[in-house]
Amino acid sequence: MSDSDARRPPVGLFVNPAAERRAEFQSACGESFGRLLLEEDASAAQAPLASQRIDLLVLDLSGYDTRQSADLADLCSLVRSRWGAPTLVLCPYGSTVWIPELMACGLVHYRISPILKGELRAVVNALLRPPVDARAAAQQALLDKEAELRDLLAIQRTLQRAMSRLDELPAMAEKVCQALSTFPGVSHAAMLQMHSRGNLALLAQHAPNMLDLEALLERSDRLLESPLRDVFPPLLAASSGELVLLDAPEKAGDPEMAISLHDRGVRMLLAIPLRSEPGAPLLGVVSLMFDRHADFSREQFACFASLSQFISFGVAMSLLRQQKEELAGALTEIATIDALTGAINRREGERMLDAEIRRARRYGLPLALIAFDIDNFRSVNDIYGYPIGDQALRAVSNTVQSRLRNSDTLARMRGEEFLIIATHTSAIEGLKLAEKLRETIAGTGLPGCDTVTISLGVAQLAPDEDGANALRRLGDALYRAKRAGRNCVELAMAQ
Repeated sequence: MSDSDARRPPVGLFVNPAAERRAEFQSACGESFGRLLLEEDASAAQAPLASQRIDLLVLDLSGYDTRQSADLADLCSLVRSRWGAPTLVLCPYGSTVWIPELMACGLVHYRISPILKGELRAVVNALLRPPVDARAAAQQALLDKEAELRDLLAIQRTLQRAMSRLDELPAMAEKVCQALSTFPGVSHAAMLQMHSRGNLALLAQHAPNMLDLEALLERSDRLLESPLRDVFPPLLAASSGELVLLDAPEKAGDPEMAISLHDRGVRMLLAIPLRSEPGAPLLGVVSLMFDRHADFSREQFACFASLSQFISFGVAMSLLRQQKEELAGALTEIATIDALTGAINRREGERMLDAEIRRARRYGLPLALIAFDIDNFRSVNDIYGYPIGDQALRAVSNTVQSRLRNSDTLARMRGEEFLIIATHTSAIEGLKLAEKLRETIAGTGLPGCDTVTISLGVAQLAPDEDGANALRRLGDALYRAKRAGRNCVELAMAQ
């Protein structure tokens, strides 16, 4: 900068669509400039920027709708036209998503509004004042940038180590929060997950400052129903799907929240939405609370965006693995469970029988088998219809299942015939269980038809007997029970 440039009164350009905002800035900072130009939009600001040297461009984002990408593009064009000259962005809390976008276009300083007149005047004067020792200032700026980049690389490595193994989502979230807490100034880190129907829940938090997010929000799930949903940065980020930065808790407009945060040493908050890719459904939010004020650089914002993308991939992969496990479980259930009665099907029943026979032989344990079917089931179908017959099958299966132990297994072998595999059970104990089941079914009323009964056969597995022979003896016992008049129990002949 030449001596004549240094002596020239500074020229400023302030841009905001509201005449009231332009007048307020003129009142607060007009004396800081030799000449202050006031324009209502980016189009009008192009001419003075092109025709003369503007020492400081001030973009006041109050009144802009962050959903209007055309407005953002126009403002970015203004910043790019500065060719490295400083721009001050005054951004209202809740619209801070534009700050990183503008910083990517040039040298941008920012302040979150509302901002006191004295503080605003001090910021403007500092940006207009040339450094006393330009070389020393440049060298210090380089050292600061090197330290900043070391911090960014360190947090990236820490987070990569934390997510090197894909754990269950809550465990992964806990590791992520611990890793994020190593970033300079972070006193609280949290991850919130978006469930279906807009249910935002606290997934994990790491709190060196001992702040409990659940207590602050008065809940751990359905967080968007919290009284702080319109002022707390993570909740705003979840509802808007955009980055939210709050550089002073009191600027959110909720005194009680500000006091609670200040009591825990919180001076600044950043909330970043989590998406697997731009435009994808919101997966959740990362929340960072800081114990000091700081102006983030373009590189820091880019790092936060990169970290959020990395975390989003981890969340998405964890959710996909969970869905895969649930699908595998559902497919297994479809393959092994009889859809009508809820008992396991014949194929799975035969597999379970072979497994229990091997276990009984290995440990010398008794194993009882009970076969039963519904008496005169064809008559039930003929008289009352197949829907009533299906109801009878379900009712009998549910009733028997409710009387069995957790270690016992009920399988539907064919039609109205069922098999019970009773572990650790002798023939006498099996007879007692069969008689109890017979009495229970006989005393159970069924809607739409007369009470049904069952006939049962009982067999205890003999030493060295295979499943096929045991089932043959069991079938003979069941046949004798049917021949004996039904609604009775028969014990299988010894091998």
